[in-house]
Amino acid sequence: MAERDRAGEPAAEQAAGVDRQALDEVVRFTSELIRIDTGNAGDGACRERPAAEYVAERLAEAGLTPTLLERTKGRTNVVARIDGTDPGADALLVHGHLDVVPAEPADWSVHPFSGEVRDGVVWGRGAIDMKNMDAMMLAAVRQWARSGVRPRRDIVLAFTADEEASAEDGSGFLADRHAGLFEGCTEGISESGAFTFHAGSGMRLYPVAAGERGTAWLKLTARGRAGHGSKVNRDNAVSRLAAAVARIGAHEWPVRLTPTVRAALRELAALHGIEVDVDAPRFEVDALLGKLGPAAKLVEPTVRNSANPTMLAAGYKVNVIPGSAVARVDGRVVPGGEAEFRTTMDELTGPDVSWDYEHREVALQAPVDAPAFAAMRAAIERFDPDGHVVPYCMSGGTDAKQFSRLGITGYGFSPLKLPEGFDYQALFHGVDERVPVEGLHFGVRVLDHFLRTV
Repeated sequence: MAERDRAGEPAAEQAAGVDRQALDEVVRFTSELIRIDTGNAGDGACRERPAAEYVAERLAEAGLTPTLLERTKGRTNVVARIDGTDPGADALLVHGHLDVVPAEPADWSVHPFSGEVRDGVVWGRGAIDMKNMDAMMLAAVRQWARSGVRPRRDIVLAFTADEEASAEDGSGFLADRHAGLFEGCTEGISESGAFTFHAGSGMRLYPVAAGERGTAWLKLTARGRAGHGSKVNRDNAVSRLAAAVARIGAHEWPVRLTPTVRAALRELAALHGIEVDVDAPRFEVDALLGKLGPAAKLVEPTVRNSANPTMLAAGYKVNVIPGSAVARVDGRVVPGGEAEFRTTMDELTGPDVSWDYEHREVALQAPVDAPAFAAMRAAIERFDPDGHVVPYCMSGGTDAKQFSRLGITGYGFSPLKLPEGFDYQALFHGVDERVPVEGLHFGVRVLDHFLRTV
């Protein structure tokens, strides 16, 4: 019988896992990366270079040769390749972004760029999105360098700029101008998946993203006749815009179920003991969602297209009717739903309001019956045998959209084990963003195991 420790794991398999230094480093790296303020307001002022140089130094210490790349001065990306043992195997991309959304210190319990470690928790902007994953990547590959581990597949590591805005200085630039660095990559993993989702009654889910809705950020423009605010004006641009925005906000989009979402509904229904045929012609998705309790939140945003008005701008003085008015709309499109989205927006805006895309990215789908997904499931269940891995589609988007231009199939897999009360999705871009130390330890163990076995 193989020698086993108190946890019952074979000693030989433990030796191939992460060591104490890796567990310490994933916490330290998360904290130190948070201290580097890479807040990205989308105005071009962000500078990721200090964080990129930090990452490159950690990689170089592990014997890797990182490449630093910029489209715009200071908007720095880092790419490095680890050679696998099987030169005939496809390569795997592992990517994380270095920028974060801005944070207002006055709103926080701790300074958002302190990286404070207190009571077993790392605090700060990026603790969840996604300097934690950046730190896991660094800790895992440095462990490999110390122990002489080589993965079977080539692993390409990419730390990107500008994900929180257009990605033009980050993954878009890398995909368009440096495709050769990703030669052989067929699949990629990154953020927004494999986190603990507490579904009630002690059920722990680990949703792994196998799809993303497309991005459709719109600018609406209404034009009319400028004039005095006291006069009758049938061509009021503000009124026209307000009517269009109200129609968009009130619109009920029809259900459009993709293969990924159907797979999610199937597995969630089975876990909740609900017998349902999600492929039946008269299947009522809203009725099923009503029976899934908290787990419905994983699926509800992705069964339809959506369009949410978010910004309005018009006029310069209360007694002057402006000649134009502008609104912004955050649209999201399910895979295969783009034609319907365009037609619907034409109808809702009407003849007096024009609309254009300000930012547009494709919707994604990834197979849930692929060996890579099975390897993710196995890695999570190895370290949480009572957890349940389920596929899901992200309501938003990630750098996987840009890397898909290179034929890379993307999954959301940045593992974290979280206790009840840690609402992962609420902490994304939220105040008091933080991550438990034990969650980071779980994450680096799962990531290491997946990358060695996929």
